Amino acid sequence: QVHLVESGGGLVHVGDSLRLSCENPRGTLGSFVMGWFRQAPGRGREFVPVISWSGTSLDLHDSVRGRFIVSRDNTKNTGNLQMNNLKPEDTAVYYCASAPFNSLSRKIETYNIWGPGTPVTVSS
Repeated sequence: QVHLVESGGGLVHVGDSLRLSCENPRGTLGSFVMGWFRQAPGRGREFVPVISWSGTSLDLHDSVRGRFIVSRDNTKNTGNLQMNNLKPEDTAVYYCASAPFNSLSRKIETYNIWGPGTPVTVSS
């Protein structure tokens, strides 16, 4: 069974970088897409990027395109979100999630397994 845990969050300054990881401590990530979402204080959860099981297909929200890089290494059962040139508006709790199929989706309701989240704070 897929069980996800995020790590790598923290407090950084504007322009800094962070690398988030998502893994299944119980085994593999499964043959499914992996999405990343974030939820800022007082706001709803929003899509960030998603990557296919093979890693060859991906989609990113326009607000992070050119700054964030999504990847995964299925041999290590790990997904990663490299966040560069961070801005105060990137402050949020970041979640990785798995969907029970291999089609890219931005819709929260299509993901059925979620990690507990890792907080990212970007200070100006």
